[in-house]
Amino acid sequence: AHCCLVPINSVKIKTLYVFVDIKIDIKHFIETVKFNFEATTKIALVGTIQFGSAIQEALTTLKEHFKEIYSPQSKPLSPGEILGCTSPKIESNYDVIVYLADGRFHLESIMISNPTLPAYRYDPYTKVFSLEKYDFDKMYSTRRLAIDKARMAKKVGLILGTLGRQGNLDLLERVRSAIERKNIEHVTVLLSEIFPSKLSMFSDVDAWVQVACPRLSIDWGYAFDKPLLNTYEATVAFGDIKWIDVYPMDYYSKTGGSWSVYNK
Repeated sequence: AHCCLVPINSVKIKTLYVFVDIKIDIKHFIETVKFNFEATTKIALVGTIQFGSAIQEALTTLKEHFKEIYSPQSKPLSPGEILGCTSPKIESNYDVIVYLADGRFHLESIMISNPTLPAYRYDPYTKVFSLEKYDFDKMYSTRRLAIDKARMAKKVGLILGTLGRQGNLDLLERVRSAIERKNIEHVTVLLSEIFPSKLSMFSDVDAWVQVACPRLSIDWGYAFDKPLLNTYEATVAFGDIKWIDVYPMDYYSKTGGSWSVYNK
């Protein structure tokens, strides 16, 4: 499974999560981290679930060299595990993030959650160790502009994602209630995939809110003709919260905001 997003005690049949476990050259990763940082550096070690066992094995060894190194956790995710929409906030006294996995999608999530911390990526396939960057100012301005435009909408489209675990009925109802309190007309659409061409068919809809993948709005919102908000942005646009300076990445977190899946 991707991760334990659905608690096994909340399903009607017995469930066992079996994680993909990819073996890597752990010794090379450990030596790379030791070579690039002083022993006094305070490190937060994270990655994706398929490298979960490698992260914990490396962490045990690296604790012998570094005085302060740990794998932060955002439950129900495993220690050190991050998703593209869910990442923990690192303790303020830490110096760097080290990410063990290929690709940038999940890494960007914890970078957004911790915009002041340098983030390094170790690709276990190419064995390249790199300092990664993210254009926070551009993301903030783009998403705030979308929120401002959505506030002017006379009709809002609500999208419930039907792909896997993405959609959530309780969260959909929370967003719907916020829009109704503003006396804004709305329509609900169920979609497995969200494309600009599909949404453009609804010419009378002025703005969209998608209850599916928060990163769809952040990464691809610019490609849509009308504002496409995620649930956090919709709560800012139509709810009772203000824009948060550190953009939240807590969609599946047990301690997430009112825009998150497990908030009640």
